[in-house]
Amino acid sequence: MSVHASAVIAAGAVVPASCTVGPFCTIGPEVVLGEACELVSHVVLDGRTRIGARNKFYPFCSVGVAPQDLKYKGEPTETEIGDDNTIRECVTISRGTEKGGGVTRIGSNNLLMAYVHIGHDSQVGSHCILANAATLAGHVVIEDYASVGAFCPVHQFCTVGQYAFIGGGTIVTQDVLPFSLTSARRENKAFGINKIGLTRRGFTPERLQTLQKAFRLLLAAKLNTSQALEKIRGLEGADTAILADFIERSQRGIIK
Repeated sequence: MSVHASAVIAAGAVVPASCTVGPFCTIGPEVVLGEACELVSHVVLDGRTRIGARNKFYPFCSVGVAPQDLKYKGEPTETEIGDDNTIRECVTISRGTEKGGGVTRIGSNNLLMAYVHIGHDSQVGSHCILANAATLAGHVVIEDYASVGAFCPVHQFCTVGQYAFIGGGTIVTQDVLPFSLTSARRENKAFGINKIGLTRRGFTPERLQTLQKAFRLLLAAKLNTSQALEKIRGLEGADTAILADFIERSQRGIIK
């Protein structure tokens, strides 16, 4: 194990020999690290935190710290992180709360850029990008392959659907449609499908065409949401079914 002399690793912490712990890092007694993780410097890992393999933590990030919730009184809640994540400078990830499910969870292969905040009980999927200073309030869900732009605050209990792209500076107070390009040029709107992102992820022209039909029904046709949903259900393909299911289960309403 490569551990700098200034690092502090509490008794009880699990740190495999394949890990690298840089200067002035602090690892709490209930932290479990996976293989080949790297803590560059000044990293704080605290609380009941379980971390997978090959994660890289950059300077001054804090993971598993107590939630910013006045109701929290030290209950034994948790943080879970998967494999192959890049967590950049000054990222803060709060552990869960007892009433919020008890776990803040992050999947695998995510990029969390500098100053990102993941609030308590949030659930981030895999292959997501959160750009600089994206801020998730408590209980936020970010589904797989979603991208949240720089300086985007996301309100409590909102869900960002899979493959969605949110433009920088967008204030998110309702659920963001999967596959969508959503931005705040003048006001928050969905501008259709995230065509570039979906193409990069291997979506075929046929899948894109079907999704475009669904979004035209939802955003451009003179239909209310219920009428559009009925017609979207009539389109073929798993993607449109995902879109329709997302709309139906939305609790905060969707950004159209």
